[in-house]
Amino acid sequence: MSQVSILVAEDNELWRDFIGLTLRIESSFDIISEVVDGLQAVLIAEQRQPTIALLDIGLPRLNGLDAARSIRELAPNTKIVFLSGDQDVEVVKAALAVGSGYVLKSDAGDDLVTAIHSAVRGERVLSRQLAGLGITLDQEEK
Repeated sequence: MSQVSILVAEDNELWRDFIGLTLRIESSFDIISEVVDGLQAVLIAEQRQPTIALLDIGLPRLNGLDAARSIRELAPNTKIVFLSGDQDVEVVKAALAVGSGYVLKSDAGDDLVTAIHSAVRGERVLSRQLAGLGITLDQEEK
């Protein structure tokens, strides 16, 4: 399996550390950058063209949704996976309209590695807890 380059955009240091520890267990993953805001995420994505951009929704300077829209334009082959604690149905739907998946932070320990592998394969991903809110993956990624 080829290396999966990952850009992590998370403003909370404890979560960034957790994400790094979780992803580094997987030998095929290469975290190419860890940034703390949406503007940095867009800049690094444009420069490095990662396989995956892992974005929090509530990023400073440019939120995750707006950063994802810019990344889609500047790095069109980058798959976007959101990792967030936000369970608002409209936020999740907006994220799924621009990204490949949405993983709740509460599910990250169990689902994050699998979600990234699924996104790399072109599959869409949704945390199990969100299915109970009536959110589905029927909507195509734009």
